[in-house]
Amino acid sequence: MYDLLIKHGTVVDGTGASRRIADVAVNDGVIREIGQVKEGAARVIDAEGLIVAPGFIDPHTHYDAQICWDPQITCSSWHGVTSVVMGNCGVGLAPCRPQAQDIAAQDLVNVEAIPYEVLKRGITWDWESFPSYLDAARHRHSAINLSFLAPLTPFRHYVMGEESMERVATAEETKKIAALLREAIDAGALGFSHTTGVQHVGYKGRPLACRLADRSELGAYARVLRDAGKGVIEITLTQNFGHIRDHELELLKFLLDESARPVTWLAIFDLEDQPNASSETLRRSEELIKRGAVPQMTCRPLIAEIEFKTGMSFSLMRSWQPAVGQPPEKLKQLYADADFRRAVVDEMNRGVLRRNFKRVEVSDVGNSKLNDLIGKSVAEIAKARGAKGREFETMLDLAIEDDLNISFAQPIFNTNEERLAKLINDPRPMIGLSDAGAHVSLLCDAGYCTYLLGHWVRELKAITLEYAVKRITSEPADFFGLRDRGRLKVGNKADVAIFDADTVGSARRGTMTNDLPGGGQRLVMPARGVIHTVVNGVMVYEDGHYTGATPGEVLHS
Repeated sequence: MYDLLIKHGTVVDGTGASRRIADVAVNDGVIREIGQVKEGAARVIDAEGLIVAPGFIDPHTHYDAQICWDPQITCSSWHGVTSVVMGNCGVGLAPCRPQAQDIAAQDLVNVEAIPYEVLKRGITWDWESFPSYLDAARHRHSAINLSFLAPLTPFRHYVMGEESMERVATAEETKKIAALLREAIDAGALGFSHTTGVQHVGYKGRPLACRLADRSELGAYARVLRDAGKGVIEITLTQNFGHIRDHELELLKFLLDESARPVTWLAIFDLEDQPNASSETLRRSEELIKRGAVPQMTCRPLIAEIEFKTGMSFSLMRSWQPAVGQPPEKLKQLYADADFRRAVVDEMNRGVLRRNFKRVEVSDVGNSKLNDLIGKSVAEIAKARGAKGREFETMLDLAIEDDLNISFAQPIFNTNEERLAKLINDPRPMIGLSDAGAHVSLLCDAGYCTYLLGHWVRELKAITLEYAVKRITSEPADFFGLRDRGRLKVGNKADVAIFDADTVGSARRGTMTNDLPGGGQRLVMPARGVIHTVVNGVMVYEDGHYTGATPGEVLHS
């Protein structure tokens, strides 16, 4: 007798093969039989009329701290995600000496926009080394599977202290950091992560430590993977969004040459006013992609919640850096400063907002006297106030008037569905880039899997169900070396997402909640149509409700 039998479902196995009606039988957390199963089971799920697929794998999350207080790993687990990869963008919490815990937390505050009070209340700090961080995750238990990249910043800081934010490592320091990375790989890390992004500013507004690593260092760390014969590198590039530069292509080539391992890099975006940017970036990087330098993209329009209380909303801009990490009173002074405003507006003419303030709307306010502004565009408000042509200054004025509580929403990237449909069907980028767990009050793209299946498969018929499932299961599993995940196959672990193809989906924008430690705010993205989720053979979600089970494992490459 089997432990679990999923009967009469429409199996989409993650390989891209055509769907078929079949039963899936599970024993000891492993798929034992697929077909017309005659033997009984202790637990039977009738999946008639439902899609039975491999559990989805999210390759780009920042749950490094959240795993301490949220065993469900929400919002990802709501959407049929059964495995996540964290430790991206070169920032994380291990290794970390006890005296440096505040520095590591502040890095997450500044890079990933997670409030300090949330981290102070929520992080358990029951580790120091990277292997002990994995052990702590394993002993804590989780609803879904966790996998980890070794983020380069805490490794440099562990060896160099605060000088890691000021200079390159010496030869001896590089040797020590490389040894720690090898220890992490041996313990189960999927590789290491890095960033060159100028927006990635850490403790006390200083550059994130990994940004100070030179080629000599990076070569040594890449050779750790080559010598181990496993692991990948994840790196944030494309400082000029949507365009890859010559020096970034050269860096990718260097990492491929030195590591002889795959590299995934960020990011491919479709830009409304530069329609050829993504195709040109793919063309220019195609030879490196063939060698294993795989870009990541998201299948969702990136809708950002713009807020002014933390100073993080525009941290990509050089002129905005004086605001990063500042307390509210200092921010209000800065926002009112004419020189600051002038510098930001000058840069913004070439930047993210691109003066399209018709698409920037007020989404929430703190002062009820401003309620009538909710849903109105900044362009409308500025015109009504006699400030046409000074739209961003109007946003700053409103922020000051509302004691920094006002927030705005704006679709930034991936708004052209015709071009985005081509990218979704292009096999070169990896679909992921959810940033789940980060930027908690600014955006929530954790529902990208259900958005792909609902919006792109069912509503627009822009991609087949079989290919869509393959893109979010076996493709990331293969890239990261998760050989027993990502496919419904006899002998593989029983990670299964069972969903209704007629209703599966998620909204375009998240919903604000106060469920972080201490009542901290975050955006969440509820799922639709995900009926059951099985992790390692155990029912984690049944009829859309969490069962309380924590069968998740810490995955190794």
